[in-house]
Amino acid sequence: MSKEAIHQLFGYEGIQIIQREDILAFSVDSLLLADFVNIPKRVTSIVDFGTGNAPIPLYLSLKTKKPILGFEIQEESVDLAKRSVALNHLEHQITILQADIRLLHEQYPASAFDLIVSNPPFFKVKETSPLNDSHQKSLARHEITIDLATLIQQAKRLLSTGGIFCMIHRVDRLQEIFRLMDRFAFAIKRLKFVYPKVGQDAVMVLIEARNNGSIVGLRLEPPLYISDEQGNYTETMRAIHLFGKQE
Repeated sequence: MSKEAIHQLFGYEGIQIIQREDILAFSVDSLLLADFVNIPKRVTSIVDFGTGNAPIPLYLSLKTKKPILGFEIQEESVDLAKRSVALNHLEHQITILQADIRLLHEQYPASAFDLIVSNPPFFKVKETSPLNDSHQKSLARHEITIDLATLIQQAKRLLSTGGIFCMIHRVDRLQEIFRLMDRFAFAIKRLKFVYPKVGQDAVMVLIEARNNGSIVGLRLEPPLYISDEQGNYTETMRAIHLFGKQE
């Protein structure tokens, strides 16, 4: 059995998360997405597509008391996620289920949820794709079990009218994302570009879209820089890592 470790999800003693060396560890992407998510009062149901070992539900538990449902296809990640939820005594709020996102519309009615978030696999699979030695890590990074079009289609099927879909993805796939959002009648309402370092090009983008929303009202938010010119976390990133810290 691969070695496990318990890590702090943030830069303080609070939320803890169980990780395994052969399974993709939670990344800054998940924290950025969870921090980006707004949760209006009308939202009653929150879902995380591809929850992994549950970093996004754990983070969101600091922002809301509303129920959170995390879907994950990999059995090993589901086990880690469930035990991380229990470790933080959040079983009353967070439910983790093993499920194939491609089939969720067969298990849940249309318009079942108000808010869906996802930190999906970023990379398409080609013959030349450099897949990870770990199958679990490959599934998390590459579109092996689900592609971007299917992900957005499933969000469309399961979101209520006006429901919110939040996602983080790579900037180099933004044109494809725009086309797919339009194809499935999503209106992009917020965009935030993420830069790895001051002076470098943006690599990731945070997106909030509304199901059947008006195309009027797109807001481009201030850019987010992960590191300064010296390679240290910016004030914004430090604030995200210290989210919820009690003085």
